Amino acid sequence: MIIKPIQANSQEGRVQLSSLYDRFQLADNSCRQAVEDILLSVKTRGDAALVEYTRKFDAPDFSANQIKVNEEEMKKAYGQVSADFFETLKLAINRIRTFHQKEIEESWTIEADNGVVTGQLVNPVDSAGLYVPGGQGGKTPLVSSVLMNGIPAGIAGVEKRVMATPADENGEVNPALLVAAQEIGITDIYKIGSAWAIAAMAFGTETVPRVDVIVGPGNQFVTEAKKQVSGMVRIDMIAGPSEVLVVADETADPSFIAADMLAQAEHDPQALAMVVTTSSEITGRINEELETQLAELSRKEIARASLENRGVILIAENLEDAISIANKIAAEHLELMIAEPWEMLSQIRHAGAIFLGKYSPEAVGDYLAGPNHVLPTMGTARFSSALGVETFVKKSSVISYPQDAFEADASHIKNLANLEGLTGHAQSVAVRMKAKKK
Repeated sequence: MIIKPIQANSQEGRVQLSSLYDRFQLADNSCRQAVEDILLSVKTRGDAALVEYTRKFDAPDFSANQIKVNEEEMKKAYGQVSADFFETLKLAINRIRTFHQKEIEESWTIEADNGVVTGQLVNPVDSAGLYVPGGQGGKTPLVSSVLMNGIPAGIAGVEKRVMATPADENGEVNPALLVAAQEIGITDIYKIGSAWAIAAMAFGTETVPRVDVIVGPGNQFVTEAKKQVSGMVRIDMIAGPSEVLVVADETADPSFIAADMLAQAEHDPQALAMVVTTSSEITGRINEELETQLAELSRKEIARASLENRGVILIAENLEDAISIANKIAAEHLELMIAEPWEMLSQIRHAGAIFLGKYSPEAVGDYLAGPNHVLPTMGTARFSSALGVETFVKKSSVISYPQDAFEADASHIKNLANLEGLTGHAQSVAVRMKAKKK
């Protein structure tokens, strides 16, 4: 048995739940100093530092004139992808674009009876940088990362979108990534990876432009670099290990549950695959399916390590308790494999994304359904949302007072300013009132 089932209301279950409720962990600090050094090197040395790091870790013969993907490489990529891939790509783009179009926010104003106008301007940032990990040296291109990050930025109206992704050992980028980027309007692509790519987009170099927002997944060096430049630029989030929680009743298919647990477990040995079920009878069958299906995975060692070290199966007394547990866990992905999932949807308060029914596995959300797959982890779904169009816009308040309205409010403004000891604020009102009397 890979994962021991535990009664949620037992002492062992309460200990397990306590650790799940409090699973937030800071980014790995073991690389903090190394990342600081990389950021400083790129900030002070620019392209020369990018070339040095790329030669050391990715492409031994890399040169400065290779940093940006050229037009020939961009055009050539189209001849290197299959018709099947292109068809799937176009479908995914349409689905993701259609969903995120609904997220567009409009500027607005309110005019009061006294003529005071207040409002909010919604504008896109000027530039955004998308980081796409190398994916086993470029062998497994993370096309979905290009789409999920690049499409909302385009819909937001970001004028300058750039992409950074590591070069392979030959100094090239997988053509699937180049085609995906071009199909959503990104043509500025840079062959740089890890912390030095984040630094280049945060500070700018001779070749790589500085951006206002940096998004995209990555390893501990990428995560730490994003953490260190956050505040100077906006980042999407500090993400933890990927996670799924399946709430299941007696109608759930154990093979489906096991498959979805494995889909998370294969990401990383630290990935978190959880089940809360009202049926003790299916727990044994879930374990049987995990064993059977593990053998079919290309990343079976990673998935097994994840399940054995972090996998969870809890038995709840009833569905209400299971939903309560789910809300407290606030998982990145929440699947409701229950008889009537739509009836329980209104009771879900905290989850990154919610998947309803047995034919809505988390994988549909990763690739094709439309909603973004960049989601809050480690319980941060209690207060955070998925990446979306909002990530790439900022809002400015608008205030316009006519004279009469200003004069009517003047004494109140001075009262508050003087109470706070800010006499300059009060004076800025008083001089206008004095000017009226002249």
